[in-house]
Amino acid sequence: MTIGGVNSLSTLNSTHKAMQSSMAKIATGSKFPSAANGPAEYGILQRMYSNAGAISQSNANTQTASSMLKTASGATDNVVNALSGLREKLLQAANGTNGDSDLATLQKSVDQTIASIDDTVSSATYNGKQLLNGEQTVTVAGADGYKNVQLGDLSSKGLGLTDSEGKSTINLTDSKSIASALDKVDAALNTALDQATTLGSEEQGLDYQSANYTTQETSLYDSASTMGDTDIAAEVTKLKSADVQNQLALFATKMQNHNRASVLSLLS
Repeated sequence: MTIGGVNSLSTLNSTHKAMQSSMAKIATGSKFPSAANGPAEYGILQRMYSNAGAISQSNANTQTASSMLKTASGATDNVVNALSGLREKLLQAANGTNGDSDLATLQKSVDQTIASIDDTVSSATYNGKQLLNGEQTVTVAGADGYKNVQLGDLSSKGLGLTDSEGKSTINLTDSKSIASALDKVDAALNTALDQATTLGSEEQGLDYQSANYTTQETSLYDSASTMGDTDIAAEVTKLKSADVQNQLALFATKMQNHNRASVLSLLS
């Protein structure tokens, strides 16, 4: 094989590799579609994309947890309102102008309110999970670790408004029982308010964390784009140039083979 033939084959190999590289970059949109295009840059980019993916999932987890807490918060607000209304009924019952029939009517209203609290708690669910029965902890998994939010028991039993058998501990029999009932309702209201403020604080924290994750994710993708995105126009130009060189090298190789065949035929 002549030196010219070696050069032509070398050119073919070189232009073929250049064409493959340009096509891979155009197809993937990345300057570094594989480690062969730049081991260090490829490694940095993959770590960026991995971190961005983790942050994106962390943001999704945070938003889902926030949605769960909002469900619990709405139910807690309803319990707070019910307890506030219950307290008003007890204050009304404490008024010495009430007769027996009045107290009986108020007792029915009190029992209905307590039942409504249990209805609210039983309907406070998220993905089939009871949120306010004292057995639920919301775990938020994020790129920076785990956060646990413990939800309290706002059922009538958990608040001390009913006993272990489900019977009401709030009765309006006399002034002494009404005073005791007021103490129980005040304690229950404080418990519910503490739950409400805790949930509100956690919701604010999750909203802030979500916004922070969004900023981090955007910054990572912007950095990765700046470093790794292909200049499509430039790569198309390189591809066309390599294609022209490839065609010329093919033509040169064919001509060399033709000339070699002609010389051999003259010698035969």
